[in-house]
Amino acid sequence: MRTGHNTGAMTMAQLRDGERVIRRWNRAFSAVSAEPRRQLIVSLLDVPADDAVPLPGSAMNPNDPRDLETLRRELYHTHLPMLADAGYVEWDADPLVASRGPQFDEVAVIFEALHENATSLPDQLVSGCRRLERERRSQSSSAD
Repeated sequence: MRTGHNTGAMTMAQLRDGERVIRRWNRAFSAVSAEPRRQLIVSLLDVPADDAVPLPGSAMNPNDPRDLETLRRELYHTHLPMLADAGYVEWDADPLVASRGPQFDEVAVIFEALHENATSLPDQLVSGCRRLERERRSQSSSAD
């Protein structure tokens, strides 16, 4: 038989777990809220787990060419520190490269789910995104 005291302790533990999960999801979605960070994460998904990718090229959207020096500064001062603080990536400044961090799976799963469900996504979120367009074509041809 459970007592009110045990139920209260379990509720506090559940509350702490719930708050922890909310923080982790908020951090993951903040991490993917900027295009260079999204591009970097997808670039890291496309290489073997132990490989590093060169920057700034791996963080650049091919449909939105940017000044490489500006992007390099943004990566160095904003995007890479944010991703590294969360454990999503590890990076080196010279040469500027990034690799998967110990918590990379927390952001990778977002893109893996999107890629696996490309045919279910609204057109306005797919059109112009080469990776999702390719995934959608691939899934459509597999279904035929």
